[in-house]
Amino acid sequence: MKIAIVDYGMANLRSVQKAFEHEGVRAEIISRPEEIERADKIVLPGVGAFQDAVATLREKQLADPIVRHIEKGKPFLGICLGLQMLFDVGYEDGEHRGLGVLRGRCVRFDVDQSMGLKVPHMGWNQLEIKRRSPLLRDLADESCVYFVHGYHVEADDESVVATTT
Repeated sequence: MKIAIVDYGMANLRSVQKAFEHEGVRAEIISRPEEIERADKIVLPGVGAFQDAVATLREKQLADPIVRHIEKGKPFLGICLGLQMLFDVGYEDGEHRGLGVLRGRCVRFDVDQSMGLKVPHMGWNQLEIKRRSPLLRDLADESCVYFVHGYHVEADDESVVATTT
């Protein structure tokens, strides 16, 4: 199996799979721990609440195989909540333990309403590339990408941050 998209019941699976198909890449949707163990590359998409998503990964016995995959240095892509869950803790509706792969936390945007900013944030923003990554190889500096989120990560180690906006 080449690329595996992890189905834990809280993600936009088909959209992610269709994006790979658009690029001519086959990606299989999986949902069992042993499939993660066999996967060469994993994508963990996410839509939903931090606490529920992490709890579901643990309940379905997917959390440990995902962490082992990453620890082995195998390619991994976390999209949105799929990235946020890698951190130590999330603060959506309380304080909840994440997967602990990366040191840091997932916090709600703290914005001044008088500035006309809204949470969740939805719209196009320009990226500032901090560190080159194979995922960014065809992405020009200051490219615009679309965001829909109310939370963001604060990494303890800035060297793990590839882009900011």
